[in-house]
Amino acid sequence: MIHSAPLILPVSAPPVRDGALVVRRGRVAALGPRAEILTAWPCLGETRWDGMIVAGLVNAHTHLQYTHMAEVGQRVHASFEEWSTAFDEVYCGSAIDWAASARDGARQALRSGTTSAADVVTDLPAAGALREAGLGGLPYLETLGDTDASWAESGRERLLAMLDATGPPVGVSPHAPYTLDTGALRDVAELARSRGLRRHIHLAEGAHEREYTVSGTGPLARMVRELEFDFAILREGGTGLGPTAFLDGLGVLGPECHVAHGVHLDADDRALLRARGTAVALCPRSNRTVGMEGPDVAALLTEGNPIAVGTDSLSSSPSLDVLADVAVLRDLAVRQGYRAADLDRRLVEAATLGGARALGIAGGLAPGGPADFAVFDVSVGREPYRVLIEEGPGRCVATVIGGQMMWDHQTAAAVGC
Repeated sequence: MIHSAPLILPVSAPPVRDGALVVRRGRVAALGPRAEILTAWPCLGETRWDGMIVAGLVNAHTHLQYTHMAEVGQRVHASFEEWSTAFDEVYCGSAIDWAASARDGARQALRSGTTSAADVVTDLPAAGALREAGLGGLPYLETLGDTDASWAESGRERLLAMLDATGPPVGVSPHAPYTLDTGALRDVAELARSRGLRRHIHLAEGAHEREYTVSGTGPLARMVRELEFDFAILREGGTGLGPTAFLDGLGVLGPECHVAHGVHLDADDRALLRARGTAVALCPRSNRTVGMEGPDVAALLTEGNPIAVGTDSLSSSPSLDVLADVAVLRDLAVRQGYRAADLDRRLVEAATLGGARALGIAGGLAPGGPADFAVFDVSVGREPYRVLIEEGPGRCVATVIGGQMMWDHQTAAAVGC
């Protein structure tokens, strides 16, 4: 099949105006000007789209199982700790069908142009949502709440059982520096390396995370004590290290790991993440929901940190539309003083190629690569990256994964040879 449009944005290559691509056996067989493609492949059917064909979006941080907890994410909270309390009340106090909730989230992701995702899974029934929906990416099985003693007694075996039940491809997600004991964090990282699994962890999301890891004090420490977790950091009065250096010392960081949020990273943290090849999945709308301004996008771009884009879940964000987060990142970068002309292109790259690299999968549209793309009903007369950011949120009309139509708003006109 040939798919053509007034503009194709492969992201991994320059834009192609009046372009077309050939899909064969789930992969891109050819991509270029429509006239050349039609001449070279004269007997293939053509689907002609209005607007723009774009390389598939990668949601580099989400929790699809929390889709039915949207009540928590529909208001702005005063602080991360306040949001966490509201989240726990619904998570622990409601009878939610996690599998159905995750399936609903996967459908919403498809309708926004997402073709792959890093889906953090806390409850095993939600682990199959990506595969069932035909989405690429990885479920990252989450572990949290274990002291070193409970980890040795049952936590490790619980994670191993989840890994066996899910099967590859799969990753692991130690939740955060403040929700697992020191030894448990180290062992999760070692377990992942021994099995060749990718890692994903929340880092520097809340304003008080540094205080927690440095001295074992502050609002996060109080929250952890109230949950009656006897962690070494609390007993020993901290580690003297910020959260990034703390995780690095435990072997959590590395090129097979990407972190979520990175709101409160300083220059040393960013340098350490660059040195380790660890990408940061930015989720600015979620940050706003939990009472924060957002990450230092300008610094991350200027200093050359690998970045990706995520939506987080509906428990902390208004939608699962990755481009809506890209638009917020653009506003943040401009307000923070980023003036280079490459801003739009680099942010779209983060939402596609950057997310793919963070997950260890292919990204972009190129001959030989997977035929994963989305179609957006946007204008094509201006600079395409800027147009996609400004007009793209909420305007996906089709999502194709492996050459298969996964979402179609029925705006395509099919024509045959």
